[in-house]
Amino acid sequence: MKIILISLDTLRASRLGGYGYAKPTSPHLDRIAGQGVLFERAYAADIPTEVAHTGVFTGKIGLTTGVVSHGSELTQLPKSVPWLPTLLRSAGFTTSAVDNLYQLKEWFARGYNTYMNSVGGNRWIDGRTVNELAMPWIEQHKDASFFLFLHYWDAHTPYLPPASYIPAFYEPGRDPYDPANDSMEAAYNHPAYPFFKHHHYDLVGPVTDSAYYDALYDAEIRYLDDRLQELDAHLEKLGIQEETLLVLFGDHGESLTEHDIYWDHCGLYEPTVHVPMMMRWPGRIPAGRRVSGFVQQVDMMPTILEAVRREAMPGIDAAKLAEPAGMDGRSLWPSIDGTADGTHDCVYLSECAWQAARGIRTDRYKFIRTYDSGPFTRPPTELYDLDADPGETVNLAQTEPELADRLERQLDAWVASKLNGREDPKERQLREAGLPFRKRIEQILASAGMTWDDWCRDPRRERFDSAAGSLQRS
Repeated sequence: MKIILISLDTLRASRLGGYGYAKPTSPHLDRIAGQGVLFERAYAADIPTEVAHTGVFTGKIGLTTGVVSHGSELTQLPKSVPWLPTLLRSAGFTTSAVDNLYQLKEWFARGYNTYMNSVGGNRWIDGRTVNELAMPWIEQHKDASFFLFLHYWDAHTPYLPPASYIPAFYEPGRDPYDPANDSMEAAYNHPAYPFFKHHHYDLVGPVTDSAYYDALYDAEIRYLDDRLQELDAHLEKLGIQEETLLVLFGDHGESLTEHDIYWDHCGLYEPTVHVPMMMRWPGRIPAGRRVSGFVQQVDMMPTILEAVRREAMPGIDAAKLAEPAGMDGRSLWPSIDGTADGTHDCVYLSECAWQAARGIRTDRYKFIRTYDSGPFTRPPTELYDLDADPGETVNLAQTEPELADRLERQLDAWVASKLNGREDPKERQLREAGLPFRKRIEQILASAGMTWDDWCRDPRRERFDSAAGSLQRS
């Protein structure tokens, strides 16, 4: 048995054909989904990257592990917490990863026989680099039972797809640098601009058309899709495609100007928390299965452990893969086999990076409570009717106070049950260190001789560029 777990960083579900997108971003991903199971309503309980992946490898949400912030120096994950690669290695699997999350936290390298750090001189990691590291390793271990984690970053900013991929997603004859187009002004004059200046804007050029950025994102997805096709063709060539459990997921999505978020992944809105998830295992997972109920990323760990326990394999001690106690995730196998439809009646959501918030997503409604809005303007509470308002544009918190109160009480009760008397790690983070990303932007502003409060009163691109340029010249 081979297990390949693939993280598709920053991949938004609604930009894939399998989730209803009309543009040709994902023909191979759609093919994989058609050969296995696609989870229509998969959610990232914790965003962004650090907390999402910690949940994937522990089967536990942030409130259970205590890891609720991205990039915080306060968080640690004890080695006593069961970790998926470690469990599989102890059971006899050869384990490997092509990943760079070790740069963020040491625990992401735990449990691997081989950890191939894909980090380079550029934050942007080409999927071709991932394949160049992964494919020889797969060939060398094709006769072994292995677990391989692959982390693709192509859909993450900066959006720098090969030029040949762009025309399919950008209207012919349209000029991305048209001086008469002012659709980029809101992004250029957002309080977060100094943080994004280099990777979002300088590397792409003086774009005036925001639609061009959306096209670049789509082009990156198509480029990623082609890299996944290369990987899949390699499995077929080696004759191991049929025995490989392939699991693909987005760690979080991406906002493309929605809710005042410009090509980034914060906010507990659908573009960022609704993620793709699909699995293929020929002969074990029925082809063409679609699960419409709620599932979460933390469900993948118990699902993988059960998959191994279902197989009788020489050299693998499946008894060591009993489900660890205290996991929040639930096995997806009942949904895969058709005896259930999802693993949760609702999902709870959390973030603590650019802003700090928690939320609850029910079948029809979403409630969000903001603790710290960071560089954004957010009301304390938000309530959306996703049936009537899928874009989450009409806040009903004031007009439907009884419903908002009920959902807030449900959220509070759930948080209290998970903490079970422990201190809330989000409250500790905000009290002792503040928002991790706000601290970063404050450092950037300080280098330009500006304060956070001063900048937020007048966040003009020209003002920051002028201040930064003056200091550089001096």
